[in-house]
Amino acid sequence: MKLLLVNTSANSGSTGRIAEEIGQSAMNNGYDCYFAYGRIHRESMTELIKIGNDFDFKIHVIESRLLDNHGFASKSATKKLISNIKRINPDIINLHNIHGYYLNIQILFDYLERARIPVVWTLHDCWAFTGHCSYFDRYSCFKWETECNNCPNKKGYPTSILLDRSKTNYYRKKDLFNKPERITFITPSYWLEGHVNRSFLNKYPVITIHNGVDLEVFKPIGNSEIKKKIGISENKKMILGVASTWDRRKGLDDFIELSKKFDDNYQIILVGLNDKQITALPKNIIGIKRTENIQQLAELYSIADVFVNPTYVDNFPTTNIEALACGTPVITYKTGGSPEAIDEKTGMVVEQGDIPQLIESIKTIANNKEQYTEACRIRAMKYFNKNERFNDYVELFNRLTNK
Repeated sequence: MKLLLVNTSANSGSTGRIAEEIGQSAMNNGYDCYFAYGRIHRESMTELIKIGNDFDFKIHVIESRLLDNHGFASKSATKKLISNIKRINPDIINLHNIHGYYLNIQILFDYLERARIPVVWTLHDCWAFTGHCSYFDRYSCFKWETECNNCPNKKGYPTSILLDRSKTNYYRKKDLFNKPERITFITPSYWLEGHVNRSFLNKYPVITIHNGVDLEVFKPIGNSEIKKKIGISENKKMILGVASTWDRRKGLDDFIELSKKFDDNYQIILVGLNDKQITALPKNIIGIKRTENIQQLAELYSIADVFVNPTYVDNFPTTNIEALACGTPVITYKTGGSPEAIDEKTGMVVEQGDIPQLIESIKTIANNKEQYTEACRIRAMKYFNKNERFNDYVELFNRLTNK
């Protein structure tokens, strides 16, 4: 049996690592696994297939910026991918993020309609059923339920600085994504499942499979030396934030506001910043660049007194469950499926932008972490064990291929 994974990145970033773990689970169950990716990759157990090159990527970015044409460039790169798919002849295809300036969805879905290969499409955001954006809740825009037009988030990812083709893109996607007969959608949160069922994709089956983490890596690690390495005194309460990309949508501005409210007994650590962002941070925030070193991440999660995720747009953040697995309680905004990771024993949910309530929640948890730690680890083991969650994928693959 052969499985083909498709994602923007391979074994890098949250979606790339999730796809890689699914591939490894499939390989452990006898599948040959191939991974087609668009941009970034790390070493993989699968056979990697690069889609396009830097020139293709840049042209796609230009078309998106000027023409609001995201997903309809990269023609040559996608035709080469189709040639590789024909060569591999997979029994099943697991799509992940097919946006990201590397694929032409017209060419891809015309082929999938003809090929009749079973497709499992894991949605990590909302791009598949909107006319433009990957997330709409920042603007409380629900035009996608009927017809996108005059997009209020035109300059949000994937940014268009000139044209607004949200209406055209909406109907093109609706037509294309409803062509293949054999698609099953996977959503990592019940929140996203509900939206898919209200979208133009609602003729297809939708299943929620929460993301999982490696509980042998993400686990409580007691090491008092870690704080010293990053310059935190032992008696300070550590507030941790982690993101693959930091911006206003991920709550960077809110962390900066928090830094003005806490005294020297608290220390904010943000992981995933770029050099420019680190340079611009207030002195009382320690910034750490993005890391693919998951052991280092596990150590940081473990020594934190609280993990804070003030995200304004999200599906089901893997960072929440990584923190839980390391025994650290989570505070998140009431955004997307983010609250689904926790319960009253493992964290708190705060309304978006409610800084006073966020401060009170941080103080409550950071000063009582030991009351949450065991419940956090138990919840991670019960619901977010990667071996169980990604085997759910394999069982679905088997059913769809009649294995």
